[in-house]
Amino acid sequence: MADVIVYSSDYCPYCMRAKQLLNSKNVAFKEVRVDGQPQVRAAMAEKAGRTSVPQIWIGATHVGGCDDLFALERAGKLDLLLQA
Repeated sequence: MADVIVYSSDYCPYCMRAKQLLNSKNVAFKEVRVDGQPQVRAAMAEKAGRTSVPQIWIGATHVGGCDDLFALERAGKLDLLLQA
C-alpha cells in the first residue's frame, strides 16, 4: 500500500471528509496539521502549488484536495492508486 500524507487544518470540513473517506477504506495516513505553523503551510503550498487544505499525496502522486480525492473514488481509480 502506498504512503498517504494529508496536510490538514483543525475544524476544516473538507479535511474531515477526506480523512473519513480514507478511514472508511482502512487506509493508514500521516496527517500534517498546518494550524499555527506558517512554515509548514508554506512548504505544503510550495510542494502542492495550492494554499488550501486538505492537500493529499498518495505515494509520489499529488491527488489534490477533498473534491479531487472523491472524484478518484467515483471514477474507481482511488483503490488502484492506493495499491500502487
